[in-house]
Amino acid sequence: MPRKLPLYVVKQKTRHGRVVFYFRIGKGPRTRLPDLNDPTFRKAYEACLKGEPLPKPGRADPRSIRWLIDRYKESGDWMKLSEATHRQRTNIFKHISEKAGDMPFSMITKRAVENGMEDRSATPAQAGNYLKAMVGLCKWAVRNGHMDENPCIGVEKIRFRSDGFPAWTVDDVARFCSRWPIGTKQRLALELALHTGLRRSDLCRVGRQHLNGNTLTMRTKKTGAQITVELPQRVIDLIAATPSKGLFFLSTEYGTPFSVPGFGNWFGDAAREAGLEKNTHGLRKLAATLAANGGATAHELMSQFGWTSSKQAEIYTKGADRARLGVKSSRIVSEQLGNVLAPHPTSSEGFSAKSAKISKS
Repeated sequence: MPRKLPLYVVKQKTRHGRVVFYFRIGKGPRTRLPDLNDPTFRKAYEACLKGEPLPKPGRADPRSIRWLIDRYKESGDWMKLSEATHRQRTNIFKHISEKAGDMPFSMITKRAVENGMEDRSATPAQAGNYLKAMVGLCKWAVRNGHMDENPCIGVEKIRFRSDGFPAWTVDDVARFCSRWPIGTKQRLALELALHTGLRRSDLCRVGRQHLNGNTLTMRTKKTGAQITVELPQRVIDLIAATPSKGLFFLSTEYGTPFSVPGFGNWFGDAAREAGLEKNTHGLRKLAATLAANGGATAHELMSQFGWTSSKQAEIYTKGADRARLGVKSSRIVSEQLGNVLAPHPTSSEGFSAKSAKISKS
C-alpha cells in the first residue's frame, strides 16, 4: 500500500522524473519540503504548520559521504534504476547518512565496506543489498572523478543458501482455481502469470496493446528485454470472459492499472483466501520448471522469461537435465542387472539358472 502523506503535504514529479514534496493549504502558496526520508523533514513540516520560516538547511560538506550520496541520487545512473531499487537503496543510504553522513567520503575504503557487510552479516540478504548499493555509488563516483578507485572491488559477498520465494505446485494451482473461477480477475492473473511467466511489474501493465492474435509481445520493465509468447485459445477466451476497463487485462475497480506493490498485495490476499501462502513470483518459478522439464533449452527460457544471461535459466535446465539423466542412468543399470536378477522358472526366485550355477562352482 502506498505511504500516506502527512496533512497538507503534496507530491509532484519534476520534468526530470524526480519526486518532490510541497506544503500547501488549499490553493495557498507552496513551500518546498525535504524528502520524506530526510531527517530534516519533520522540523520543516512542523515549521510550516506553525507558519514559521523553514530552518535554513546546513549545506552538506562537498567532501562528505552525504554530499556524495545526494549527487549520486541526482545522476542519470540513479534514474535508470527501478522504483523498487530506489526505495531499497534510499533506505540503505538513509542509514549510512545518519551514521556517517558528515564524514569525508575518502573514508569509504574497502575495510569500511567490509565492516558494513559484517554489521549486516546476521541477515545475508541485507548485506548483499548493501553491497550492491555501495557498488553503484562508488562506480558512479569513479566515473565522475570523485574517487580514484572503487573500494568495493574485492569485497566478498556473504554466501547463504536460499530458494527465495516458494514455488507453486500443480496442486496449488488447482486449489486456487477451485476458489477463483473463470470470469474473476484473480483467475485471469494466475493464468496470465503461468502462461507468460511475466513478473508482477509487467502483469500490472500487460494489455490488449501487446496482443496480436494469440501472440503477446512486450518489453519487460526490469531488464528491458523483449519477450514473445503464444497464448493458447483457452487463455484468449479467459481474457474475453473477464470484465475489464481500458487496455489493461488486470486493473483496479476504478479501471486504473495496479501499482506494483498494490498488485502484489491484491494477489497475495487472493492466494491466502484460497489457503495458500504464496505469491506471483512462485508462479513464475513453476512456469520455468514446467518449461525446463518439458525440454526447453536455456536460450528458450531466456526468450520467454526475459532473462539477459543464461545463469538464471540454467538453474531450471540443469535440474531438469539431472532428473532426465538420472532416470536414463537408472534404466541402464536395471537393464544390465535384468538378466542376472530376473526370476527364472528353473531356479530359485530372484536369480537366473546361470547365476545359480556360477555361485555353486
